[in-house]
Amino acid sequence: MTGAGSGIGRAIAEAFAREGARVIVHDVKPEAAALAEALGGVFLHADLANPEAVRALAQRALEAAGGCVDILVNNAGFQHVSPVEDFPEDVWQRMIQVMLTAPFQLIKYLVPAMKQRRWGRVINISSVHGLVASPYKSAYISAKHGLIGLTRTVALEVADFGITVNAICPAYVRTPLVEAQIADQARVHGIPESEVIARIMLAPAAVKRLIEPEEVAAFAVYLASDKAAVITGAAHVLDLGWTAR
Repeated sequence: MTGAGSGIGRAIAEAFAREGARVIVHDVKPEAAALAEALGGVFLHADLANPEAVRALAQRALEAAGGCVDILVNNAGFQHVSPVEDFPEDVWQRMIQVMLTAPFQLIKYLVPAMKQRRWGRVINISSVHGLVASPYKSAYISAKHGLIGLTRTVALEVADFGITVNAICPAYVRTPLVEAQIADQARVHGIPESEVIARIMLAPAAVKRLIEPEEVAAFAVYLASDKAAVITGAAHVLDLGWTAR
């Protein structure tokens, strides 16, 4: 589980631990070690912006899991809000590496053991922005669209080995990542911060509320279960009706 220190990642890690899974908690923040300890799991630190660090993370995860990580959840990410002409190229490259290339790397390194065991689950946390676009998020949206393409392709490649690969595409979730966007969204849209949630984040949605991290986590647990064995290669929208329009 990457990016498990807070928000969606933390909720998913906690949900899997309640189901009896031995959770490997990854985060770039060392403070996430306390969560791993509380869940009876293992903490692995790595900066996913560094491809070599991702390779090392995969190896350490395999060692911690006794040779096979049965369920891989690619969740880590961050956002930058800016018009494309002002978007820093180094930030663009870092976002693509963390949210698209790192998931590819982890799948590449962890799927072989799943194939040998002939069972596995890959769950990629994409976004409603993997299906639709909004202004000022060019790198984030590009990465999330790409993650859905990666999901579909790998699902076709590993289906004969009892492995499913799915993407979860939530709308805005009540997380520190979303809360941190409010000031930037207010700046680029020229509105008060107090109006961002209603006018920007919830405007396209039919149900006017933020999603709770635990709601995403519950769906991730379902996708990992044997009851969801027929579901693969799909982008599952938890979007409060956003894409129904």
